Amino acid sequence: MLKTPKDYNYDKLLDSITRLDYKIAANDAIQYRVFTNDGFKLIDLATTTAGAFRNDLDVIVESNDSIKMPLLGRLKVGGLTLRQAEKLMEERYAEYYVKPFVNLKVINKRVIVFPGNGGGARVIALANNNTTVMESIASAGGIPEDGKAYKVKLIRNNEDPIKKPYVYLMDLSKIEGITQARSKVQANDIIYVEPRYRPFKTLATEITPLVTLITSALILLQFYRLK
Repeated sequence: MLKTPKDYNYDKLLDSITRLDYKIAANDAIQYRVFTNDGFKLIDLATTTAGAFRNDLDVIVESNDSIKMPLLGRLKVGGLTLRQAEKLMEERYAEYYVKPFVNLKVINKRVIVFPGNGGGARVIALANNNTTVMESIASAGGIPEDGKAYKVKLIRNNEDPIKKPYVYLMDLSKIEGITQARSKVQANDIIYVEPRYRPFKTLATEITPLVTLITSALILLQFYRLK
């Protein structure tokens, strides 16, 4: 699964990539709050007919990268960082409020971690924007004995959906690899720890049912002979 050829040309994990800010994408659930006077007073974002006061609302980024906002209508935020989207909304809300301050948070970001053993895949929710590769692996239970710590792949979607995803190779078996492990993950990243191939263990697993079947047959045959 997710194997690469021996001569595969991995993408270079530059320092600038490890510090990239997350960019909003389709199907993201965004929670936002709006304040006036540079954050002095919260704005009621919901109807007050029922006496309810809401200072935060959730919106889903549609497939065309847009969201539907109170007063503002539709805004295209896909491809923007959270700060860029906040600035865009602040500029638009300035038509209605004095010095608006907008706070955004993506609440459904997640990564998939394959730690290197069969059936151990985990979907990790990203509570923080600065979650690292090491934290994601730790949340999945760490790298097991049959996982290659020196061959950890970070697979990230390409901005162009037609092109192949980016694949970065990390060596976390040495202390020097801690720099790579501090790379911030982004939503929908895949962290894949290549498993070790253990031929004897695999052979034993496959042969055990057959040996059990033969042993049972011999016992039954011996039993009928005694009769």
